[in-house]
Amino acid sequence: MSDDPVTRAQPPAGSAAWPIAAAMLPFPPSQDGGPDLWHDQLAEVAFEGFTEVDLTDGWLRVGDLEPSRLDELADVLRVTGLHPEAVSAIRRSVIDPVTGDENLAYSHRTIDAAAALGCSVVSVGLHRPLTEAQRRVLWFWTVDGPKDDESAETWALAVARLRELGAHAADAGLVLSLEMYEDTLLGSADSAVRLVQDVGHPAVGLNPDLGNLFRLHRDVEAFGAAVEKTLPLSNYWHVKSYHRDADPTTGAVVAVPAPMYAGSMDYRSAVRRALELGYTGPFCVEHYGGDGLSVAAENRTYLRKLLAVATGEVTRASRARAAHGAVAAPATAGSTR
Repeated sequence: MSDDPVTRAQPPAGSAAWPIAAAMLPFPPSQDGGPDLWHDQLAEVAFEGFTEVDLTDGWLRVGDLEPSRLDELADVLRVTGLHPEAVSAIRRSVIDPVTGDENLAYSHRTIDAAAALGCSVVSVGLHRPLTEAQRRVLWFWTVDGPKDDESAETWALAVARLRELGAHAADAGLVLSLEMYEDTLLGSADSAVRLVQDVGHPAVGLNPDLGNLFRLHRDVEAFGAAVEKTLPLSNYWHVKSYHRDADPTTGAVVAVPAPMYAGSMDYRSAVRRALELGYTGPFCVEHYGGDGLSVAAENRTYLRKLLAVATGEVTRASRARAAHGAVAAPATAGSTR
């Protein structure tokens, strides 16, 4: 196990400058499209007030674009005023027992493409494609999916392959972030922390996407405890929330997507604690169901308020007004939009 610290970005100058990317989850797969389609989609993201975007590969597999098409995407990003903060490679586990080798090669191509586009981070995970049973239900997390083999051999393979990707990312000027997901080697706070420590490369950290775990219809780790364990090793953060209810008499659990400000996950405390633990990485706001882009925009605005509190900006501004004898009531943060 390595004691090398995870590489930390320099803290942004203030909450307004903190990178908060929109996930492209609300948009359909567009690999067969072209610049006109990509422009229309990304223009919607920019219209919602985003300046950063996560090029989620369920929308567009940048690692599979020819150089000329990658240049076209870069041009569209410039025209729409969006900075590609990250690429999230979803369901391409490098230890998948069937497609692991293929996924490793794909992950390397994705790192190269992300570097060419000017991204800062590539996020990968160990979760596998949805099963047919998961695809048939309203919310796929209500049906169990594939489970990782927890043998020493599989663990060693994950460590070796993620370290290889981390070294490539570092050479390309990026960091690699490992997305937490249920029933994988990144499926709990303790296991995820141990895996990052065993990989032992400073360019490799966690993406503590704890919403992936909080939404499960089973007992889950307490959100605050997971934040405490994972954020010291985190370099990118997918954030989303859910309404969660559990009936103690029957054991029934229900979890459905919710805006971050309204859900059952206490992000006000989590963001404050994350910054205390040294988190300086970008955020990516996500939402499943309905108008996911509009909810993501609400989540961004809410998150900026939490960052203003956590960085001390709110307190400093209030004290400055008091020191200057201000009598007017301070401006409020307004609505979540």
